Amino acid sequence: MRYVEVLAQQTRRVVSVDALRGFNFIWILGGDGAIWALADMLDDKGTMLSAIGDFLGTQLHHAPWEGFTFYDFVFPLFIFITGVAIVLSLPRLVEREGKAKAHLRVLRRALLLYGLGIIYYGGIKNGWQDIRFLGVLQRIAICYLFAALVFLNFNLRGLIATFVALLAGYWALMTFVPVPGIGAGHFGPDQNLANWIDANYLPGRLWDKTRDPEGLLSTLPAIGTCLLGVFAGMLLRDIRLKPQQKSLWLIGAGTVLVLAGHLWALQFPLIKAIWTSSFVLVAGGYSAILLGLFHQIIDVWGYKKWWSIFVWIGGNAILLYFINSLFGFEPFAMRFMGGDISDFLDDLITDSTGLFFANLLGLVFVVLLARFLYKRQIFLRV
Repeated sequence: MRYVEVLAQQTRRVVSVDALRGFNFIWILGGDGAIWALADMLDDKGTMLSAIGDFLGTQLHHAPWEGFTFYDFVFPLFIFITGVAIVLSLPRLVEREGKAKAHLRVLRRALLLYGLGIIYYGGIKNGWQDIRFLGVLQRIAICYLFAALVFLNFNLRGLIATFVALLAGYWALMTFVPVPGIGAGHFGPDQNLANWIDANYLPGRLWDKTRDPEGLLSTLPAIGTCLLGVFAGMLLRDIRLKPQQKSLWLIGAGTVLVLAGHLWALQFPLIKAIWTSSFVLVAGGYSAILLGLFHQIIDVWGYKKWWSIFVWIGGNAILLYFINSLFGFEPFAMRFMGGDISDFLDDLITDSTGLFFANLLGLVFVVLLARFLYKRQIFLRV
């Protein structure tokens, strides 16, 4: 029996999911810039403060190639949450409009999100050859499309088989298929199969000139990340479990995934830029742990008001992300905090203080706009 049919009568809004989505986007909409500025402020301020600044700066930047930082975790966390949202939304849609219309709605949403992604990276303003056909929003669209279709048409066993096939198949391709002129089993930049396929077959503009971190082949394991979110959503909707048991299961399963991912990384390293299978497990594991904590605090213990800011942002994450790309909350904040005011703060405290407060003010604008949209029930539904 397909899970979408079982869940159709059970689904209700889970506040912790919106809150986690908002927490996720805080780091994209200005939280990263605030931490970068804070790291600069702490530089050369004594051993302990400098160490804290170095740690924060490292965690809010991507690993150069191999490795895993908090910033590497931001994007897969959103794809994971997308998978959770599939389980929370599609059963209601099937119940209300039927499965055929649900398929059409999924396709429409995916195409809309993909189109927004094309526009986000400049559209066709510099010609067809400069279009970025695969990017962050485009990858989310593709992952959503395939994960949603699998969820609509497969039972749990089929979902698990699809997940295993994606990760194991990607590992086999990357490990055993030789790259022309290089050979098989190489995972370095421009030496692996995913990069070679992008360089030779991905049209348009590549983000890193010769390769793309949201490339063709590496999108396959990213779908696996979305399916991990689907599994988490199923767990949240399992009426056999008490709410606190769900939190514990998420945290426990996430811990197992993190350990398994690090074990797999001994052969297939943690590399976000090619979304290795080990990276899927580690990022998915941390996502499940964080969801379990949010679920326990917000949905089990009931501390919803404390997390309202995250809920407001999470309710319109894509719209805020798109607005930020067009106008920029931090550049807008610099109209109030830049120039002489920024210089005054730098002279009064230390370098980068003005930039730090400008980023905080930008986040205030994010929160105010998010609250305005949320209170008036204005949402971009993609």
